[in-house]
Amino acid sequence: MTRSLAKALNDGLRHALASDPKVLLLGEDIGRLGGVFRVTDGLRADFGDSRVVDTPLGEAGIVGTAIGLAMRGYRPVCEIQFDGFVYPAVNQIVSQLAKYRHRSQGAVAMPVVIRIPYGGGIGSIEHHSESPEAYFAHTAGLRVVTPATPDDAYTMIGQAIACEDPVVFLEPKRRYWTKGEVTGTGGLGLHQAGVVRQGTDVTVVAYGPMVAPALEAAEVADAEGRSVEVIDLRSLAPLDTATVVDSVRRTGRLIVTHEAPLTHGLGAELAARVQDEAFYALEAPVIRVTGYDTPYPPSRLEEGWLPGPDRILAAVDRSLSY
Repeated sequence: MTRSLAKALNDGLRHALASDPKVLLLGEDIGRLGGVFRVTDGLRADFGDSRVVDTPLGEAGIVGTAIGLAMRGYRPVCEIQFDGFVYPAVNQIVSQLAKYRHRSQGAVAMPVVIRIPYGGGIGSIEHHSESPEAYFAHTAGLRVVTPATPDDAYTMIGQAIACEDPVVFLEPKRRYWTKGEVTGTGGLGLHQAGVVRQGTDVTVVAYGPMVAPALEAAEVADAEGRSVEVIDLRSLAPLDTATVVDSVRRTGRLIVTHEAPLTHGLGAELAARVQDEAFYALEAPVIRVTGYDTPYPPSRLEEGWLPGPDRILAAVDRSLSY
């Protein structure tokens, strides 16, 4: 079936609610309204307000409640309305949710999913356009994943809900309306990267909202006689380094792109791992194509701030010039 990414998430949540009575959804405006992006549209009508819960405006309370529910055997799925609203809940996420299974020596599972629309490109302001993935990927005990296509959105939300560990599920909000085929076959595991375009000259690794620009850049490069392999990372914690290293050993070059600022971003971690595991395969330095080290700009300036195909192509040229 052809679905938008938002609709694929809705279908995945619906399937989880229907399959397991212990699954429930919590968040601001997710019930009657169906969420700001309508990801939960229609679910309250079908499953009731005890399974799809409109919460007060209090992110710390949402996550804290979810932790208590998980301790009682439920599988709560929290929605944080926008990326910039997650920070009041960071203490609960980092100090409690991420630590509890380890603290209890595995006796108490924490099957909590925290859905966060993230990234820019929708003409909104800074607290609605941020990329906080590095905060969570740096926190031991959290799994962090992000789909880039409707098919992955459907499959990965189900895999995340089934996980016994807490999962931060980052949804690229500017891709909510991107349509694609949803097969539901689940070919990859939750923490496997996928080679979405094969190539021989340079490897470009992207995730979430940057997969589409990377593929667009690869198309242009191909027309100009340069072969670009594109990998969708999909999982940020843990990282599927093996898939990336295998590609770099064939191409000899690596470019990593993400919307988040450059310094201390996921690109730096991936560059360090590839240099450690495939140093002698590299024909050029690892290049990062990212957002800038500034707060997110006003909406009319965001297209100049966000990395796009032109900046990726410039990085390809630079990498091949060595």
